[in-house]
Amino acid sequence: MKNSSMKGTSMNTHMGSIAIDSEVIAQYAGSVAMECFGVVGMAGINVKDGLVKLLKMDSMTRGINVAVKNNKLILNFHIIVAYGVSILAVSDNLISNVKYKVEEFTGIEIEKINIFVEGVRVID
Repeated sequence: MKNSSMKGTSMNTHMGSIAIDSEVIAQYAGSVAMECFGVVGMAGINVKDGLVKLLKMDSMTRGINVAVKNNKLILNFHIIVAYGVSILAVSDNLISNVKYKVEEFTGIEIEKINIFVEGVRVID
């Protein structure tokens, strides 16, 4: 029986079913993304005034959306990058790291990773 209040994904194995909450996937994906070169952090956008702010580690999942379509994951990252880095290089690195590690962690295939660069920060 699947708990309908849980936003996430489930799979069946020979021993029973496994359900993974989207928040768990977002938390893990976020920690992998934070290890990537050039990623300063996740961005939170205030809908009311349109301001972008750097999210603290404990609330970084607000900058990550996890969706499940046809038993595959779609991840959206809203990130802030370091000034002077190649956005393409940062994005490629983030996509390949997150895809590999999240698929290994969850056992679920990732269909797509979308990256939204919401800001640039100078790193001291």
